[in-house]
Amino acid sequence: MTVSIFYHQDFLKHNTGSGHPERPERLKACVEALENCDFADQLVWKSPRSATEEELKWIHTAQHIERIEQVCESGGGYLDVDTPVCPESYDIAKKSAGAWLDGVNEVLNGNSTLILSRPPGHHAERNRAMGFCLFSNASLAATYALKQNGINKVCIFDWDVHHGNGTQDIVQNNPDIYYVSTHQFPFYPGTGSHIETGEHGNVLNIPLPAGGGSVDYRNKFDKGVIPFIQKSASDMLIISAGFDAHRRDPLAGLNLETEDFAYMTRKLQRMHPHLLIGLEGGYDMQALGEGCEAVAGVLVNDAKGSVEE
Repeated sequence: MTVSIFYHQDFLKHNTGSGHPERPERLKACVEALENCDFADQLVWKSPRSATEEELKWIHTAQHIERIEQVCESGGGYLDVDTPVCPESYDIAKKSAGAWLDGVNEVLNGNSTLILSRPPGHHAERNRAMGFCLFSNASLAATYALKQNGINKVCIFDWDVHHGNGTQDIVQNNPDIYYVSTHQFPFYPGTGSHIETGEHGNVLNIPLPAGGGSVDYRNKFDKGVIPFIQKSASDMLIISAGFDAHRRDPLAGLNLETEDFAYMTRKLQRMHPHLLIGLEGGYDMQALGEGCEAVAGVLVNDAKGSVEE
C-alpha cells in the first residue's frame, strides 16, 4: 500500500540559530532517508495547507497566538529560553500544524500518513510556547478529528523521550481524547508522573528511568500502552513520534534501537490499520533517518499479521 508523506521545504526556513538542536538538518535527514529507501516508489509526497487562526483557537488562547505572531513580525526572538523564532516562524508553524490536519483527512480516506514538519508541537501548552514548540500539533489534530463524521474518540500516543506536557495540558479535560506517553523521568519538562491521570482517567503516563533499553521499554509498551489504547475504544490513533529515545540521541538517556520504533508501529497498526504519525523530537541525524524509514516501511507493508516479539 502507498503511504502519504506531508512535507514542505518551507519547514527548513524555521531558523533557530547556529548550534540549536532543533534545526533544519533534522528534516533533511528524514527526507533523504525516505527518498532513497527501497520502497520510495510507494511514498506519495504531498504539500500541506496552513492551519487557520480560528482552528488554532480551538486549543490555544488568542493571547498565545498573537504573541507568537508579534514576536515574529518584530524580527524574531525567544519565546522562552530555548524556543527561538525567526520572522517566518509564525507562518511556518501554522503550516506545520496544518500538515497534521491534512493527515487526519488522509487517514479518514484510508491512507496511513507520516508528517515531516517543524517546528514540533508536544511541549506547547494552551497559553505557552516552550521546548522548541509553538503550536500543539497533535492535540489540534485530535480536536479536528472529533469534528469529522464517525470519529467519537481519539487517542494520542507520544513515544518522544520527553513528556508531552503541552498535549496533556490541552487534552486532559476532554473525555473524548485519550493521551498516553512513555518518557524518561525525571527529566525535562518535569511533568509526566504516573499520578497525572487526567480529569476523566483519560491520561496514562509511563515514566522510565534513564539508562533503560529495549526489553524494559517493550514490556511497558505491551502491558501499559496497548491496554490503554484498547480501553480508549478510539476511532483514530495519532502518534507523536519523537526519535530521541534512541540510544544515539545526544539529549536524552534511553537506549532504544531503531527496530523498537518499527515494533511499536507494527503492533499499533494491528489495532488501527491506518495511522497518523507525526514527527516531534529526535536530534541525532542517523537515528532520525533510520527511524523514519523503519516506521514508514511498516506502514507501506501494511503489517496486520504477525509481530516480532
